[in-house]
Amino acid sequence: MKEEGRGSRTAGLTLREKQEIWEEQYFSPYASFSARSKGRDRPEPQCDIRPVYQRDRDRILHSKSFRRLKHKTQVFLTPAGDHYRTRLTHTLEVSQNARTVARALRLNESLVEAIALGHDLGHTPFGHAGERILNQLCEGGFSHSVQSVRVVEVLEKKGEGLNLTWETRDGILNHGTAGKPNTLEGKIVRYSDKIAYINHDIDDAIRAGILKESDIPEAYRSVLGGSTRARLNTLIHDVIFNSEDKPDIQMAPHIEEAMQGLRRFMFENVYTDSIAKQEEGKAQSMLEALFEYYMKHEEKLPQEYLDMMEKRGQRLDRTVCDYIAGMTDQYATAKFQEAYIPKSWSI
Repeated sequence: MKEEGRGSRTAGLTLREKQEIWEEQYFSPYASFSARSKGRDRPEPQCDIRPVYQRDRDRILHSKSFRRLKHKTQVFLTPAGDHYRTRLTHTLEVSQNARTVARALRLNESLVEAIALGHDLGHTPFGHAGERILNQLCEGGFSHSVQSVRVVEVLEKKGEGLNLTWETRDGILNHGTAGKPNTLEGKIVRYSDKIAYINHDIDDAIRAGILKESDIPEAYRSVLGGSTRARLNTLIHDVIFNSEDKPDIQMAPHIEEAMQGLRRFMFENVYTDSIAKQEEGKAQSMLEALFEYYMKHEEKLPQEYLDMMEKRGQRLDRTVCDYIAGMTDQYATAKFQEAYIPKSWSI
């Protein structure tokens, strides 16, 4: 009789509506329920199959800016090897970590995946080196978190944006260290981002010969583990066990302290002044030269950027930053050569 009752309650409903009912029955009371989303800036008809956060995930996955992440630097500029992380593989590792945590806590896995896949869409070519130089050049500064939201709200689809839900955009905006996401799903991605980059950057640094596992201070290894796999296992388990059935996402204080110490160790030994960073000055000089070139030759900007600048009444420097930030490492190099390197001449 129970089965009959359940069937009668869902008779005539769309697949999306059935999934929304399932969320209400199964998810933690602290989850972000698809049917309760604050919605999109531009109202649009609901999909008959997919709840709103799944649609967000799909829109990001099919966007041009997502595809470009495969040719953007994570830490190592133009590495001589196929196994170093790129901005895309970093994004996928963040997504995997976040989905594991969300599923264990009965939170909205589609929302964490959408936030994770979109969190670095606004990252510049050449990693944080590119971000730092654009921050100096663009009036009002430049932040990849803010730019990621700008990508999904404005720049994708030739100025139309992706029209994502408020919750997805909030998570993307607040994924950084200083961010304060308004959903538990956003908080999961914030932790998952750090867990991913600290550990995969250690793995890449060991692969590059910059670090040895034994170089990592014993104070951190004894708490988190003596390998990348062990540290990931410790950190992800700790987030889950300390957040289960709670209205917050958190870690045990001694685990979080060790993770932050490991992050500081990476800044001191890999992220600044290591052999991996020796080419960053050249990359920044190249982006600065590109910025100056387009500021003097705005007619060389793609027509869609000129159209957006006119339609939105935005400054030229903002438009140039949008264009450069969207470039891959290879494309930025090619545009620099096109602008500044003489071509071979022949009859």
